[in-house]
Amino acid sequence: MATDAPPPQGASDPRPDLPSTEEFIAVQESAEFGELRRSYRSFAFPLTIAFIAWYLLYVLLSNYAGGFMGTKLFGNINVALVFGLAQFLTTFLIAWWYSRHAAAKLDPKAQAIKSRMEGGA
Repeated sequence: MATDAPPPQGASDPRPDLPSTEEFIAVQESAEFGELRRSYRSFAFPLTIAFIAWYLLYVLLSNYAGGFMGTKLFGNINVALVFGLAQFLTTFLIAWWYSRHAAAKLDPKAQAIKSRMEGGA
């Protein structure tokens, strides 16, 4: 990328010194980074599994329970339409919930690690 190019001859480099490979490995093996990773995984993995199960339930019911999915709830609205729209709703709710979780729990830990790596702390 153009931003990765060294500064022109005689100009100072505005970027901070980049951490070495050993520093990256040390941070990766640190308890603080392990806690950040656990915090992310304990949120993301269960929700991912739950959403995939919810989606597969919708697909399986659509394929094998046509009578149930075709049950009219009111007017031309049936169970399949409600379940399909619920897929969109759950997608947006999970995204919203994750953004709140990340802002509250992940971002502060990641920022602390980043600041220390860049020599700010």
